[in-house]
Amino acid sequence: MSSRRAFLNRLALAVPAAGLSHAAPAASGGCAVNERVSLDGLWSFRLDPETAWRPVTVPHFWQSAGVGWYERVFDVPKEWSGSAVRVEFEAVFHSATVWVNGRPADEHLRKGYTAFTLDITPHLRWGERNTLRVRADNSFDEHMLPRGHSSDWAHDGGIYRPVSLLVTPLDYIERVDVDAAPDLKANTATLRITPFIHGLGRVHVTVIEEDSGRIVLETIAPVTATLASPRLWHFDHPHLYRLIARLSGGHTFETTFGIRLIEARGGGFYLNGERVRLTGVERMAGSNPEYGMAEPESWIAHDHDDMKELNCVYTRVHWQQDRRVLDYCDRHGILIQTEVPTWGGDTFRGMGAEPDADIMQNGLEQLREMIARDRNHPCVFSWGICNEIDGQNPPAAAFARRMYAEAKALDPTRLVTYASNSLEKTPAKDVAGLMDYIMWNEYYESWYQGTPADMARNLDEIHRAFPDKPIVISEYGYCACTPERPEGDSRRIEVLRGHNAVFRKTDYVAGLIFFCYNDYRTHIGDKGTGVMKQRVHGVVDVYGARKPSWQVLREEASPLAAMAVTDKAGEIHVTILARQSVPCYTLRGYTVRAVIYGDGAIPVERVEAALPVLEPGQEATVRISFQEKTPMRVQVDLMRPTGFSAHTVSHSFSHSMEGKP
Repeated sequence: MSSRRAFLNRLALAVPAAGLSHAAPAASGGCAVNERVSLDGLWSFRLDPETAWRPVTVPHFWQSAGVGWYERVFDVPKEWSGSAVRVEFEAVFHSATVWVNGRPADEHLRKGYTAFTLDITPHLRWGERNTLRVRADNSFDEHMLPRGHSSDWAHDGGIYRPVSLLVTPLDYIERVDVDAAPDLKANTATLRITPFIHGLGRVHVTVIEEDSGRIVLETIAPVTATLASPRLWHFDHPHLYRLIARLSGGHTFETTFGIRLIEARGGGFYLNGERVRLTGVERMAGSNPEYGMAEPESWIAHDHDDMKELNCVYTRVHWQQDRRVLDYCDRHGILIQTEVPTWGGDTFRGMGAEPDADIMQNGLEQLREMIARDRNHPCVFSWGICNEIDGQNPPAAAFARRMYAEAKALDPTRLVTYASNSLEKTPAKDVAGLMDYIMWNEYYESWYQGTPADMARNLDEIHRAFPDKPIVISEYGYCACTPERPEGDSRRIEVLRGHNAVFRKTDYVAGLIFFCYNDYRTHIGDKGTGVMKQRVHGVVDVYGARKPSWQVLREEASPLAAMAVTDKAGEIHVTILARQSVPCYTLRGYTVRAVIYGDGAIPVERVEAALPVLEPGQEATVRISFQEKTPMRVQVDLMRPTGFSAHTVSHSFSHSMEGKP
């Protein structure tokens, strides 16, 4: 018996055995079953060394470090006999060991943010009730990423993302990779479609425009095909395609993708051939104490809707995200960098010239799982490989070089970078220079000493070191995290405005990501206790309540330099000036919406008009007529094509009011 199997058997004895009879052999014939069965909902749970089980709802989290046990009983119909049955965990933090009917199935160790799927077919009893048991371990671990106690976020344990059974024929499609590259001059796109099959069979694919339902391609994969007149994905126009793959044995697999071109060249970012200078805010998931890391879809949508209202079109995250986050970003238009959680200089503490083999291997495994699952998402702007590792430290630099090479080998189409906090001195020596663009976590007036003028000099030094690379300010803001920096939202506003003023004087700052959207739960927090332990760093609190800085961030991230309203009898004139510095991009498909308020502050009329296409620095005036005879006030919003407001001005009909961010 192998040492791993012996270990699994010993662990199985730690809880009462359930159903030790052998699984019936699968029938040899094929099966046309194609089902995804949710295992979310009621499970039994206990912490080590407790003996009493209690009911919990999965997805579920617990806060203390240690081991937790989960158990779920589920029916396996006789009709599934002859099928392959897999269980898909979208994440378990951080290590999971799984048994089915008391028999060891498999394990997924030290990778707490990536999805995994286990084949449990040999362990099932057809036509009977079956028992699934999971041992989840979130103990701090020196042999994984994040290493030990280094991470500064909630270290929640548990089966904290959805769980499903996948019931398919014995031959099935594991995934389909789609690389979609537009030719902007020819108005075509090249689609490279690569299916990964368990077993044998021929794969027929159909590609459909998701919003119209129009079939644009039918072929046999793997294939490289040309698509005429593609509809390009953009954060303001998030067009998606649906691919349906059918294996000759009966299995059907679906995925969505988008067609867009992202380039870093000449010191700037280009999206579908147009230069863009992007802004956004980072969200720390798992920060609402009611949900922890086990966030429901409603809360994911709540936070990201709020981020869209903040004009967030570009963000990053410190770890691999819930699939529902990426689906939201695909459909509503947020570019995102998703990252392997290589966090902090302590990751490479005590190492020589090279990173320790276990840390290197863990990083590579997490990178591979992240790219394999998420590569079809058009919202994924770039792969992040580490954060604040001290990129001038030899083992950290060696780790980043190896991760960069692996990411490029797995997905040559995407940008790769890391967020550096080691560019204050000798920036040219930092491994950041190897990346496709520079990310800098800039905390002058907060974590760093110095002034905005010192920051401006440092920023110019970084640009001189890497003159051809775009620079993204991947974090900046104000944290009330030390005694000499008490909480004061007015100070957060000062830092935001003052630093943005510096960034806007440059031509090479291609993106800004304010840190942070929310005050966030973390095991090393300096405010609160227990489940409320947190860092106060956001423009909303842990429950999502907006601070005054929320409105200032919204204005600072608006693509408008100004919007002014004047009125005449029966109409208003709305003059809009597009920004010429960060954030700036072409405004295409926007509308001006006016809501007229009458006596008693009652909204009585809504009127909309199209905004002509505006490039950065251009101005336009839109005239809007209305019928209300005694208007008191009008609220004017510039609406994105995605339905979110980018800028708001309130105008009283007794005088003119101008809103300038």
